[in-house]
Amino acid sequence: MSHSSMIQQIRERARQQITQGAVTQDYKLDRKRVVDILNEALATELVCVLRYRFHYFMATGIHSQAVKEEFKEHAMEEQEHADRIAERIKQLGGKPEMNPAIITGKSHSEYKEGTSLADMIREDLIAERIAIETYREIIRFFGEQDPTSRRMMEEILAKEEEHADELTDLLFAVEPATGKGSRPLYFADEVQNASGAGNIAGQNSSTKPATKPS
Repeated sequence: MSHSSMIQQIRERARQQITQGAVTQDYKLDRKRVVDILNEALATELVCVLRYRFHYFMATGIHSQAVKEEFKEHAMEEQEHADRIAERIKQLGGKPEMNPAIITGKSHSEYKEGTSLADMIREDLIAERIAIETYREIIRFFGEQDPTSRRMMEEILAKEEEHADELTDLLFAVEPATGKGSRPLYFADEVQNASGAGNIAGQNSSTKPATKPS
């Protein structure tokens, strides 16, 4: 078949299948399965939004203000992830599932509130680690068959890994016994002179200034 003939066939299919939107004949994956998988990721993100928002409002204690801001920022980023996934589901001809009675059952992670600031951070960290592992599986599933969905999930995965790293630092600052090695022990705003005070686990306080975990 000549190149011009192939282009003509593509044009004809585009006109005949116009109601299918972004989905063309060469899309090889099972769309129903793809939509189901993306709805699980959507549910995971929505549950994370709710959990982070709850933690933002309920966080108390000496470290609460700094941690609350992290909770709020993470909630906003998880909402952005949810919006992107919902839009992709719509592009593939599916329906984004947002029924509250259904999303908790589809979510990869659980909605756990925690009873203390450290518990809240720990539950969010567990949820992020679950998302990281399952999103890697989703990325492998898409492979080269759906590069658009794969790239979207890769970008979301990178942000979830960033969240997990930030939460690990926060948990250590609130509960130092959870960490190993040298990590900041105090938040910078707790120290009057950050250049000369604030201990770092395993180091002399005079050798390194206290910094707020990123």
